[in-house]
Amino acid sequence: MYKHLFFDLDHTLWDFDRNSAECIAELFDTFQLADLGILSAAEFSRHFIAINRQLWADYDKNLIEHGYIRKHRFPMVFRALGVDESAVHVDLNAEYLRLLPRKSHLLDSARDVLDYLKGRYTMHIITNGFAEIQATKMESSEIAHYFTHVITSENANAKKPDPLVFQYAMEISGTNANESLMIGDNYEADILGAKSVRLDTVFYNPEGVVVDDKPTYDIRHWTELMTIL
Repeated sequence: MYKHLFFDLDHTLWDFDRNSAECIAELFDTFQLADLGILSAAEFSRHFIAINRQLWADYDKNLIEHGYIRKHRFPMVFRALGVDESAVHVDLNAEYLRLLPRKSHLLDSARDVLDYLKGRYTMHIITNGFAEIQATKMESSEIAHYFTHVITSENANAKKPDPLVFQYAMEISGTNANESLMIGDNYEADILGAKSVRLDTVFYNPEGVVVDDKPTYDIRHWTELMTIL
């Protein structure tokens, strides 16, 4: 039935939270952030992940631009922790962006599933992330060879959930909605966006979030995808 599979990257295949937490822990130690009154790397990471996730959600809704995320996320974290951000005399965001894409952790069984699917389907990535950074993530985690096209908001001139990004992805991949399946963890961006162009969808939903507009498939663990495909 399906010939082309379109995957999201962050939080779907690439373990963003684990990789990000490792980066934050390194920044915490390297720049001695405990001296500013931050209790622990774990506390720093917890605030960063929550704020970063909300900023990306705002970006997906066209409320902010990419540059706003880069400029404001660390100052927002420091303010949330009650720390004077002016005491940090280094561009933490630049250092974070240098470290992060070099991390290689994938979500549990993600590589096993990609190995299973390779040769059976033509696979692609659709991501709202920065093109250069996403490419480095895929190289670092050694998954770039699984995918034929990497569609970003930059080369599509649109971002999920805009229908245009999915239409562009199918066009450059030489396929159509009847032969394609979108797989992702973000209900609004990945699932509702794909459904708007009649794509079947797999909602990677490890926390079992209940949604009103059901995806074609709802899975908790990657191994379930192998029973579908």
